[in-house]
Amino acid sequence: MKTFKSITILLLLIATKTVFGQATSDKEIEKPYIEVTGTAEKEIIPNEIYITITIRERQEGKEKITIDKQEADLKEALKSIGVSLDNLSLSDANANYIRVKWTKKDVITKNEYVLKVGDALTIGKVFEKLDELKIVEANISRVSHSKLEEFKKEVRIMAIKAAKEKADYLLTAIGEQTGKALKVYEQSPSYKIDDAYLNVRGGRSESSIYYVDGIKMSESDKDKILQFQKIKLQSAIYVKFEIK
Repeated sequence: MKTFKSITILLLLIATKTVFGQATSDKEIEKPYIEVTGTAEKEIIPNEIYITITIRERQEGKEKITIDKQEADLKEALKSIGVSLDNLSLSDANANYIRVKWTKKDVITKNEYVLKVGDALTIGKVFEKLDELKIVEANISRVSHSKLEEFKKEVRIMAIKAAKEKADYLLTAIGEQTGKALKVYEQSPSYKIDDAYLNVRGGRSESSIYYVDGIKMSESDKDKILQFQKIKLQSAIYVKFEIK
């Protein structure tokens, strides 16, 4: 009698395990799905352009032109063209010392500044003033946009919407419908900021009076339209959708 009960319990356990295993197996059967990648791109014109300006003490004849004198002249020049001095600051590399090989070895101080401006036309005016002040060490160090992070989010949203739209029209073509998203991930976003060169419409005179990051500019260029190359934002979003 005891043996019969044991056999009965064993059979029940085997039956339960078989049913449970079959249920699990059924659940593991994957529902139909579609995989798509949505892409989006946006180009924006930089409105934050950073100019690195280096001022060194220099000798003109018997007169030494100090850092303080040149800095004061630079500030006056910037104010004269409407550039706020709040946008001028000393860089981390300021107040360094260099040794130059002249007839008499001398230690000359230098200060490095960073100036932020909002458009290419202002850059032209700044470089013209630098030329007048005989400040020859200046270059555009980087460009950006004040709303860059917002634009990055916008491009990502555009990309995932593009993925949904693609899934919709592909499934509609075969009489199916897009279900819920099962998996989502972003594929290596690209935020390309092109080299900071100005595009100048029209020719340039050989009688140039100053440079803008390697591009000669002259009085004849005053009225020409100057514009930076755009910052290109790109995003690709992979989405796996269930098919209803």
